[in-house]
Amino acid sequence: MKISTGSSTQANTTVAIAEAWSQMMESLTCEPLLLICNASAPYQVDQICTQLASLAPEGCKTAGSTSCLGVMNDHGFHTEDGLGLSLIAFSDDKGDFGIALSSQGDKPAQAAAEAVAKAINNANRPGELPDLIWLSAAPGHEEDVLAGIASVVGPNVPVVGGSSGDNTISGEWWQFSMQAVEQDGVLVIAMYPECKLGISFHSGYAPTLNSGLVTKSNGRTIHTIDDQPAAEVYNRWTNGLIDYNLAGGNILATSTFSPLGLEAGRIENIPYYALMHPEQVLEDGSITLFSNIRTGDHIRLMEGSPESLTSRAGSVAQGIIERHNWSEHQLAGAMVIYCAGCMLGIRERMGQVSEGIHQALGGKPFQGSFTFGEQGCFTDGINRHANLMIAVVIFSNRSD
Repeated sequence: MKISTGSSTQANTTVAIAEAWSQMMESLTCEPLLLICNASAPYQVDQICTQLASLAPEGCKTAGSTSCLGVMNDHGFHTEDGLGLSLIAFSDDKGDFGIALSSQGDKPAQAAAEAVAKAINNANRPGELPDLIWLSAAPGHEEDVLAGIASVVGPNVPVVGGSSGDNTISGEWWQFSMQAVEQDGVLVIAMYPECKLGISFHSGYAPTLNSGLVTKSNGRTIHTIDDQPAAEVYNRWTNGLIDYNLAGGNILATSTFSPLGLEAGRIENIPYYALMHPEQVLEDGSITLFSNIRTGDHIRLMEGSPESLTSRAGSVAQGIIERHNWSEHQLAGAMVIYCAGCMLGIRERMGQVSEGIHQALGGKPFQGSFTFGEQGCFTDGINRHANLMIAVVIFSNRSD
């Protein structure tokens, strides 16, 4: 497998795509079989589709989705006035890729199931489970989307991806294939690469001593923790972090370094967590989140820092490489999902984040998008949706 990337922050969509394409093709010596575009929402998606259709060779599968404010890749962190896009191309003589895009409507699980089935057929691999499903979906119903995917391929196919982000959290995100453009879509890429995959799903946060039982919840809202209003408990745990929002208000930025964690499993009796990002305090003292919560869940306050979020992505990539005992020359490249909330919290450090991944991969190409929710699988192999997370997929060519 060969991988290459290109990027641009040009304001004009046509110029940006042309610049990214030229940079990408400089190091790709063969025709791409799969092309993925991540771009900030203000770019004209119809123009992106038209231009990539004219540039890509016949038979190249092409798709993409939005990323908050910009993108990152092996050339750096790319955003200027809220604009940035990146292209990543895959060339694989023996691999296959399939793409499908469905509208969620009011049946996200069904839409995801239909998209997966179509993507498998589009890869010309009917009846064969993919090695990886790459997912880009509109935010809001990620748990249902994962359930729909599992209803077709079962629970053991790794699903990695992120919820499409825009610049203003106002629903301007989009997803596209060469057949359609959606704003509430489920974009599925079924991957059958002729190489090895290394996958990791992590956060850059540590557990604190503060924890409690969710005693009343509904969907993505925690009403009470230990039978007390959730906002009061959270404020006490964080030493008055949301004093000024106890009567109601947005706490999304305030809570970035103090999310809630739900234990997802243990490694040698050490727990690891799926994170939930508090969004709003409601008038009754409830807290809304960007992921589902259940009555009876035991949650814990987590803590992060600019330093931990800066170093974590590179460490995750390095951990994959060490776990598989891969040498640098085997690596083909990577795909990265990095939470938009984390990116906004350390925006001035994002050049260091991309450089950390770049160094871990030994300079091999990668593409990263900034998402409003992250999907991946922990070491237990279970696909989950969470917030403030990092997902990395490394493609490694087989040794001779």
